[in-house]
Amino acid sequence: MENSQEDFHQTLLNSKQHTPQPSVNNSLPMACEASNELENVLSDTELPYFKRLRKASWIELKLLFRLAAPAVMVYLINNSMSLSTRIFAGQLGNLELAAASLGNQGIQLFAYGLMLGMGSAVETLCGQAYGAQRHDMLGVYLQRSTIVLTLTGLPVTIIYVLSKPILLLLGESKSMASAAAIFVYGLIPQIFAYAINFPIQKFLQAQSIVAPSAYISLATLFLHIFLSWIVVYKIGLGLLGASLVLSLSWWIIVAAQFVYILFSDKCKTTWTGFRLEAFSGLWEFVKLSAASAVMLCLETWYFQILVLISGLLPNPQLALDSLSVCMAINGLLFMVSVGFNAAASVRVGNELGAGKPKSAAFAVSTVNFISFIIAVVEAIIVLSVRHVISYAFTGGETVANAVSDLCPFLAVTLILNGVQPVLSGVAVGCGWQAFVAYVNVGCYYGVGIPLGCLLGFKYNLGAKGIWSGMIGGTMMQTIILLWSTFRTDWNKEVEKARKRLDTWNGTKEPLLKIKG
Repeated sequence: MENSQEDFHQTLLNSKQHTPQPSVNNSLPMACEASNELENVLSDTELPYFKRLRKASWIELKLLFRLAAPAVMVYLINNSMSLSTRIFAGQLGNLELAAASLGNQGIQLFAYGLMLGMGSAVETLCGQAYGAQRHDMLGVYLQRSTIVLTLTGLPVTIIYVLSKPILLLLGESKSMASAAAIFVYGLIPQIFAYAINFPIQKFLQAQSIVAPSAYISLATLFLHIFLSWIVVYKIGLGLLGASLVLSLSWWIIVAAQFVYILFSDKCKTTWTGFRLEAFSGLWEFVKLSAASAVMLCLETWYFQILVLISGLLPNPQLALDSLSVCMAINGLLFMVSVGFNAAASVRVGNELGAGKPKSAAFAVSTVNFISFIIAVVEAIIVLSVRHVISYAFTGGETVANAVSDLCPFLAVTLILNGVQPVLSGVAVGCGWQAFVAYVNVGCYYGVGIPLGCLLGFKYNLGAKGIWSGMIGGTMMQTIILLWSTFRTDWNKEVEKARKRLDTWNGTKEPLLKIKG
């Protein structure tokens, strides 16, 4: 098997020598050199195994953390903007806090998951195109994705406009539905900021350009807090003002990132201006985007359903209070896993596009191992402070005891989150979104939720039973993805990436001519 991989790789190298290559983006020569060095080290059978492993690990870790660290920072900051908006709303009163939380967790989270999921389609294509040195296509994919996501935003806008009757239909009180609807109305401009931001974010990540987005997000966070204080307290626009500022902040991020793309030397070969090609192949792009959206939305909604089901328990207030604390901790630490998810997608996509199967396989192993170790450390810390962790959110010994009882389940969830999102990132890098969507439906909704309801209600285990069932669904999904990844033939994935790029580029000649 090893010899066949080496022969395959040598064929790829020979084909590149005879195939004219587009101009290379010189902004990241170190990353390109490191990637080439990694494949060479992994292919050097004359090196002792452990020396080869040590050298390859050091190269991969440098490539990985240059991507993962800023990506984690971006997702944490974006999460903090939404959290700070809810804090400002909470200072207006309990109704406003509940309305902002309901609008954010119920309506906004739907749009966020949908748009982020559909944006991962461009992540697959940009990552592989960049690895194959088809830099000119990245800008086309960015524009094509933006068009698709903007059109998707139109029906989502209707849902926002109808948020009050929707919430009333779900059983919310009239005062709560009215207040939440006001908050949601101010988030309508945010929908279309999402439609542009996520493609831009994936466009930059595919090129390993992550730090600028982190700096832009951090600066915007400070501006967001200041503007929220002015609009909510000084001008007195209340809930509507808070949500409008959040929408404005997202548009500031979009504008700043686009200005960076226009004027940065790092994007000169990948952004060549607006092109009519972006309007071709939209339906195929919609299908790939839809598979991505289903994959991510099924994951996003899974634990939201946990909270909704817990509201049907005999003591719903205590169950919801304790779960809300645990979910807040899980949501914050989940951003770390999402950062590694993005890094995994970029690394795998780049290496497959470049025709480096060994590097792709090694990147998968490394990112999963590092993310798992970090998740274990997080779980240990949570368990060590389980008796006092709830006081950071709310007072009361009853809630503290309930949270302490749930912390072991939270710890297991954190460990699973150290692996599962990264495997999803690998799936995006390979273009497996449709497969993962089917796995999610079966594991989450065919096993996890029914098992949770059975344990929670039939066997009277309450929130612990519901959470146990849903952990079972997540564990099953993780095992299936691990097994699928383990059995992957990375040579075939390189070939699939080549064919995918041929299709999406609309070219008849292959990017890499592989001799059989």
